[in-house]
Amino acid sequence: MRKIDMIVIHCTATRADSPLSPAELTRMHRKRGFKCCGYHYYVRMDGEICSMRPVERAGAHAKGYNARSIGIAYEGGLDVRGQPADTRTELQKRSLRILVRVLKEDFPGIKQVVGHRDLSPDLDGDGIVEPEEWTKMCPCFEVKKEF
Repeated sequence: MRKIDMIVIHCTATRADSPLSPAELTRMHRKRGFKCCGYHYYVRMDGEICSMRPVERAGAHAKGYNARSIGIAYEGGLDVRGQPADTRTELQKRSLRILVRVLKEDFPGIKQVVGHRDLSPDLDGDGIVEPEEWTKMCPCFEVKKEF
């Protein structure tokens, strides 16, 4: 088993009014050259937690962090106008909390739960990745405050 010390939360960067099935998410990732979905788990709008990639296999979701992390994506991340927004439903929020709690129990080496944007480079070297340094908005909420 690989050493896992981090969970990285993502959004699919799809509109809240446009459902994205697990099969379509996998197709999107295959078009990008991945063998399967790059995320380990996918949380649908209705709160369903879908297993997408075995946790034993490194993900393809956060360059430089895949070998040591578990990737979770939630459906959405863009509002109906296509702008970045926290579009999570209450059911998604609940499922994300449960999933993170269970993963931390199953993998006691997990020390960090971060959003994908939190892994952006610290351009000014002050030790904090600030909004103006984010290379993307994903996952459109403050992961560190919630987890």
